[in-house]
Amino acid sequence: MKLEVSERLFVEQLFFNSMEKLDIPSTKLKSIERLTGDASTRRYYRAKYNGSSFVICLDQPSKDKTENDFVTLQSFLHENKVSVPQIFDRDLPKGYLLEEDLGDQTLLKELGAVDSIQSEYNLYKPAIDELVKFASLPKTKDLIPACLDRYFDKEKYQFEIDFSLKYFFKLFLEIEDEAIEKTNKLFSPIIDTISQGPFIVTHRDYHSRNLMLSDSGHKVIDFQDARLGIAQYDLTSLLEDCYYFINPQNKEKLIADYYSALKNELPEIAAEESFARTYDYMAIERLFKAIGSFSYIYHHRKDVRYLKYIGFAMEKIKKISFKHTELKDFRKNLFSLYYEY
Repeated sequence: MKLEVSERLFVEQLFFNSMEKLDIPSTKLKSIERLTGDASTRRYYRAKYNGSSFVICLDQPSKDKTENDFVTLQSFLHENKVSVPQIFDRDLPKGYLLEEDLGDQTLLKELGAVDSIQSEYNLYKPAIDELVKFASLPKTKDLIPACLDRYFDKEKYQFEIDFSLKYFFKLFLEIEDEAIEKTNKLFSPIIDTISQGPFIVTHRDYHSRNLMLSDSGHKVIDFQDARLGIAQYDLTSLLEDCYYFINPQNKEKLIADYYSALKNELPEIAAEESFARTYDYMAIERLFKAIGSFSYIYHHRKDVRYLKYIGFAMEKIKKISFKHTELKDFRKNLFSLYYEY
């Protein structure tokens, strides 16, 4: 992607400052290219030099000169054997990070080339293994970074439901407030179920676009919003992905793999039947929150790239809710409104 002259000069200066600080001699910059961004406001660039490359991230400037949530969590996760990209340099007052270049191959891109059920499973299994590491991370206040002292509790989940009802139902579908309020109340049993522990460190956005496939295996990115939540949170993010439909046999097998490994890391985990029910409730909340995010991006940025996933996500919510008779009223209300508009 072509850069404006002022943008290029700014990025180049930050890069050369890093090279001097890192004592990398004779740096010949071959190119700086703007990379396609994610759903956030962060900007990414690839700097190629001397046959090697780095990724540059520009985010909001920080008052703290040495730490922000991404930097703090990168260190915490790396120390605990989670595979995350290296950070080589930073200038946080300018919102600048110089990171390891993991290439362009996301798990989602690689899934586009699968030619068998087994090859799909083989791609997902390392992602499950990486996810299990989150369950073994320290969880007590004296052992975790201060930015992790935040939970997925009832208040947080209610905020997310309100967010999605506002941006999807009210602003996108233009549904009346009275109908929205009725739907909101029907989410209460779901919120009650998924806000109960035990709690582990959750990535919060663990899906096929946030897993990079490098020469050294799967690497986890975009973890700066991590918080404490239930074990099913990241699992549903991965296996109930809005971007990809996983083979049902593989999904069942991967859930079983995760649950089996989780029992060793989290002995207090619920019985398998209860775990599965909570998984479904968590999937409904995660999918509905994703729909809200897609609608928000469209409303504020007029970015249409994510709108195509809304219908897929809604149909997944319907399919999951049919498994639980107690969700009959929830399903009928939600989808009578959705199909009407």
